[in-house]
Amino acid sequence: MLTCFAPRAGADTVPIVPVTRDGIARWAKTLPATQRTWLDQSGFTGDVGTHALIPDEKGRLARVAVGVESAGHVFALGGLSRTLPARTYSLAADLDDAAATRVALGWALGAYVFSRYKKPKREAARLVWPRGADRDQVEAQARAIYMARDLINTPADDMGPSHLAEAAKGMARRHKAQVEVIVGNALLRRNYPSIHTVGRAADNEPRLIDIRWGSPRNLKVTLIGKGVCFDSGGLDIKPSSAMKMMKKDMGGSAAVLALADMVMSAGLKVRLRVMVPAVENAISGNAFRPLDVIRTRKGLTVEIGNTDAEGRIILCDALAEADSEKPELIVDFATLTGAARVALGPQLPAVFTNDDKFAAEWEKAAARSADPIFRMPLWQPYRKMIESKVADLSSTGDSPFAGSITAALFLESFVSKGTSWAHVDTFAWNATTQPGRPEGGEALGVRGLFSLLADRYGR
Repeated sequence: MLTCFAPRAGADTVPIVPVTRDGIARWAKTLPATQRTWLDQSGFTGDVGTHALIPDEKGRLARVAVGVESAGHVFALGGLSRTLPARTYSLAADLDDAAATRVALGWALGAYVFSRYKKPKREAARLVWPRGADRDQVEAQARAIYMARDLINTPADDMGPSHLAEAAKGMARRHKAQVEVIVGNALLRRNYPSIHTVGRAADNEPRLIDIRWGSPRNLKVTLIGKGVCFDSGGLDIKPSSAMKMMKKDMGGSAAVLALADMVMSAGLKVRLRVMVPAVENAISGNAFRPLDVIRTRKGLTVEIGNTDAEGRIILCDALAEADSEKPELIVDFATLTGAARVALGPQLPAVFTNDDKFAAEWEKAAARSADPIFRMPLWQPYRKMIESKVADLSSTGDSPFAGSITAALFLESFVSKGTSWAHVDTFAWNATTQPGRPEGGEALGVRGLFSLLADRYGR
């Protein structure tokens, strides 16, 4: 149960009034003169993300005004649960059930705090459940996002491949899903050579986490998440400034586990498969090297351009296996390239897909969920940039240009032309705190994609 909600209002419950910049003057006229004067002198103008504490004539907190884009926006109250005084509040707005559910979810997402190693300095404020809000949906989605954030925020000494596998197994078992973990040299016996190659230098052995759920009568959807639990860069060692944040390099796996949790909680009519290649890209005597040529599950050979471009190497085996089953849809999430961050910044995941219809559906779902994405091109003329003279493909090529596109084209090589596939290049991190999105690990793009899947496959 989420502790940031209260079951009912009490005598001391304080109303929160969402106001827009255009509507603040009209609303202020409804206030008692003393409160109207206070509001005017406070300088509150209804800007999105700002709020004002308004006292009564005895100096007690009478109400809170919060600036919103719209009263039913998912993050209308998202910045308040950790900033308001720790007491109980209620939403003073008439919303339909869907809007009430969105606002409640935003409140819950804003209440998140990573407390594994440090207790919160203060309790979160509590909101009386908005009338009409779907509590089960809010609880399920908040739990999934909290899980993803916790996984990403946890440092690698407590979130290596074995720890990630245990977390995935715990989530899967809650839903009575089947789960298999292939570890170490068993990856070679089961023909996942590229996953083994990247992770073999680490003491915490590489593994493939494989979760299956749902009726065989339903259409198959396969999710794949990059699980590089720490990326030193391998022998092409990263500089310290770039290595510092590499605990989040398993953010793609956290995203797909969160999405899977939502799908299974909602009981969508899909046959779900989730694959997470989990490794640590470490340095040892048996680490893979630049210009090594490795074999992949699909049979294609790959010349290693840079050992710091390891994510695409572990993903290609999982993609080949997923594609062999001819599912209706494959989506992979990965913290893959700095080039995507240069192009789009930290808030917009880059989406590459070979399916225009799917892209249009996702863009609509992302907009209504306030969970933005941006489609990038699978620009085929750039495929020559990843040609190799000695292997079927180069993992990186030598060109300094179009790094996120060439990485996506590399992954596309492991998916059949008739398979609907999307690749998400995500930052998996909130660089700054925003309403409902505290600084730290984040499951970017997951809520929007879940909305699309719910539309397709029913709840």
